[in-house]
Amino acid sequence: MTTAAVVPFTFFALRVVRTRRLGPSLVRVTFGGSDLRDLHSGGRDQSLSLFLPHPGQKEPVVPLGLGDGWWRKWRELPDGVRAVMRSYTLRELRREPGEIDIDFALHGVGPGAATPAGPASRWAARAVPGDRVLVLGPALADNRAIRFRPPGDTDLVVMWGDETAVPAATAILESLPADTRVRAWLQVPHAGDIQDVRTDAAAEITWLVRGEGDPAPLDAVRGARLPGAARPYVWIAGECGQVKELRRHFVREGGVDRRRVTFVGYWRRGLTEEQLRATGE
Repeated sequence: MTTAAVVPFTFFALRVVRTRRLGPSLVRVTFGGSDLRDLHSGGRDQSLSLFLPHPGQKEPVVPLGLGDGWWRKWRELPDGVRAVMRSYTLRELRREPGEIDIDFALHGVGPGAATPAGPASRWAARAVPGDRVLVLGPALADNRAIRFRPPGDTDLVVMWGDETAVPAATAILESLPADTRVRAWLQVPHAGDIQDVRTDAAAEITWLVRGEGDPAPLDAVRGARLPGAARPYVWIAGECGQVKELRRHFVREGGVDRRRVTFVGYWRRGLTEEQLRATGE
């Protein structure tokens, strides 16, 4: 008897089906393609790699058909040719029809933006049906790109995320069963970015609007009363500096076992994703 090995991650050629603005700083892009029948995900904060074309290109340039050697060949391509790669959360996977949603935080897009928009924000803000992308995503539902993994004895889930982590946080909240207690803080740039989260969990969700009098993330967490819990699990994601600060708070001041804290730096203030990857964080 021969058992076929399944590659954990593979490439999927997709096209934009539609877009929908969720708020001033968030846009949902829906992708479709026949390849999606082979994409499998356990949900939660499932991460995938999205490859985007440069302006003027009809599709992203990635040297496929080389097995694991694609990465080295891709890196050797000129900057203006090599597809832009960014990490995003798979917000939702649907089978009928075969579609996935990815929510983009639009940093630097629109009037009065404090920083220039990056290539992914520019692409998402202008995306139209038919635009082509590549996704490196999971062919196995249980894979290492899912970070939210509370221990089985968890009696309270504590969450914090900024606008880049809102897609992951809301996907997690929607996946939790009814007997799960949750205390969550989600930070967004504008009140219009606040979303209606549907969850069966016993969740208390606080939305923090940056620059509108809401406390800083650490101050909001410090000033909150957490339900009594002997075995909490903490999930923190977003800007690296704030993630590290909050992790220190929960471990040092909150007394949470560091093994029960998942922390993910999605971006770092002042750095591109390429520069962040180079730091090894």
